[in-house]
Amino acid sequence: MRVFQIGAAGGIGRRLSTLLTARGDEVTGMHRSPDQAAAIAATGATPVAGDLIADSVDELAAKFHGHDAIVFSAGAHGTGMDQTSLIDGRGLEKSADAARFAAVARFVLVSVFPDAGRDRETTPGFEHYMRVKKMADAYLVATDLDWLIVRPGTLRNEPGKGLVTAGLAIEYGDVHRDDVAAFIDVALHRPALNRVIIELTDGHTPVADAVELVLDHATTARK
Repeated sequence: MRVFQIGAAGGIGRRLSTLLTARGDEVTGMHRSPDQAAAIAATGATPVAGDLIADSVDELAAKFHGHDAIVFSAGAHGTGMDQTSLIDGRGLEKSADAARFAAVARFVLVSVFPDAGRDRETTPGFEHYMRVKKMADAYLVATDLDWLIVRPGTLRNEPGKGLVTAGLAIEYGDVHRDDVAAFIDVALHRPALNRVIIELTDGHTPVADAVELVLDHATTARK
């Protein structure tokens, strides 16, 4: 599989590239800052310069051409509401449109758990972020792409255990970035798992088994 990653230098992106290249997939990792290229190359992926804000839909489509799947895990990461709108919001919309023009049907979006942050007092910037992420989800769902949306719980950097809980609707909790990447790695290679939104936290089920369980549930729900 040839996978194009948007957000390849991020915490989930780097982990996912490492897993994909280890299984023999070809990964292209888009980066905006030149100093991110080395980090992407270290995972086995091929760095390519790109900018979700500056690039047009046609320019993104040219980069996507020839790939089998796109994974979008980019984000503004608290750099301001304007940046959130341009990257998490408009950036996703442009990427989805470009995927259609480039005939890349498989599109995986790393989104956010709807219960995130509800255990503390939030800021206007955080609430804006949640609104933008929901609008991005809705935009992707309305396309004819073979989309998959993964909504992880609170992300943790400690080494993952390879055990998760995944479902169409589950209780909120933490999840390790290692395990989010592992889940996407497996899910990407299960093309029947598409047009579904999956919530993901730490749990007790091996990642590969969790993917199969979600696939079974999603298939049953469509009947």
